[in-house]
Amino acid sequence: MVVFDKWTGNCDGRQAVFAKKPGTSHFKVTFIDQGYCFNCSEWSFPDLALQGVFYRNFVYQHVTGWHDFEPTLSRVEHMEYDDIRAMAQGMPEEWYQSDTEGLRRLINNLYQRRSIVRGLITRFRDSSRNPFPNWAGT
Repeated sequence: MVVFDKWTGNCDGRQAVFAKKPGTSHFKVTFIDQGYCFNCSEWSFPDLALQGVFYRNFVYQHVTGWHDFEPTLSRVEHMEYDDIRAMAQGMPEEWYQSDTEGLRRLINNLYQRRSIVRGLITRFRDSSRNPFPNWAGT
């Protein structure tokens, strides 16, 4: 979700529901509330290091390197413009207030942002919060 939230400029803290079945030790996580992607209704990308991330570091304790963001990171970095446009097709017009030019700009921005996601994650990693204490760089 870090890849998605950095790519889409989620300006809210990442929200998640953790649940586990009785007798098991593993949690299942469901990510909720993507309403602040694209900076809510602003359709902009402030790109602050601590935005769009979960508020507790324990969820990142097992991250040791770039491989932990795969295959999502590579998929975003190599996504074609037409793939992003296809995802927007069929979206209800009220979601983008029939602003087809604005939607086109948003699709273009998402296409352009593919190349900066790794850098945005690096800014989060290098922040004073130290979210990935076990980062080995691989």
